[in-house]
Amino acid sequence: MADMSGFKVAKDFHVSEPVKTSGEFYVKGANNLDWGMKRHLSHIFNPKSGHTEMFAFDHGYFMGPTSGLERLDLIIPKIAPYVDSLMATRGAFRSSIDPAYGKGLVLRASAGSSMLQDDLSKEVLAVDIKDAVRLGADAIAIQSFIGADGQLQSIDNVSRGINLGYEYGIPVVGVVAVGKQMERTDRFFKLATRIMAELGANIVKSYDCENFDEVVAGCPVPIVVAGGKKLREPEALELVDRVMSQGAAGVDMGRNIFQSLHPSEMAEAVGKIVHEGFSAKEATEFYEDAINPAK
Repeated sequence: MADMSGFKVAKDFHVSEPVKTSGEFYVKGANNLDWGMKRHLSHIFNPKSGHTEMFAFDHGYFMGPTSGLERLDLIIPKIAPYVDSLMATRGAFRSSIDPAYGKGLVLRASAGSSMLQDDLSKEVLAVDIKDAVRLGADAIAIQSFIGADGQLQSIDNVSRGINLGYEYGIPVVGVVAVGKQMERTDRFFKLATRIMAELGANIVKSYDCENFDEVVAGCPVPIVVAGGKKLREPEALELVDRVMSQGAAGVDMGRNIFQSLHPSEMAEAVGKIVHEGFSAKEATEFYEDAINPAK
């Protein structure tokens, strides 16, 4: 075996040291972007807290009328006032969102197989960047499938989307997908999130995991955390509290809001953690008081 003396092998993410930036813009990794890109990011990330509560309801592009999203015209107005940005398809934006909605818009730009197929990893870049401009999108979201059969195709989608995004001044959200056969370990998420950032994504959407603070430290752009499957409200708020305390720039929750029996109150409770530093316990108490005002 070769002499390894003097070689640094173990990884050290220096999680106790804040990220150093060469400027004053508050979004991680964005200081050297042009003015228009920063303006779009400021629509997504709250300038006061530096964080974001995104609301994802793009599930229909491969799942159809998901439980809780059967009527977009009824559910979205209940939630939209309490979040910083909406993440949806162009069909949903044009059919169901008030054009006067003045917050961030994240446009789902990739599409592919439906739930009728086992392999969901083969997607295409489905939205023309000019249509994203026409919609006034503040970012486009493109799915990646690191480690899956469709890995190369998805990386090509992300790369082409990033090239177009820089050409037209629109940030890109690199979405890290997880499938039934894919890892959900910190090793996987360190790899996948860093790949998205290195390709040029301005925001990465990922998941909670063990050593999540190291995942955040190793990614030079903001990570927003997906809520995943529906949890009990206190458990979902614990998830938000945990990832925010470990450096997440925000959350992008869907089912844990729109499948709640009280979606407006749940969205507001999540925001209390994301923007005001509430603990999970405090946010749960806020939620319980909001749904039981007579107590």
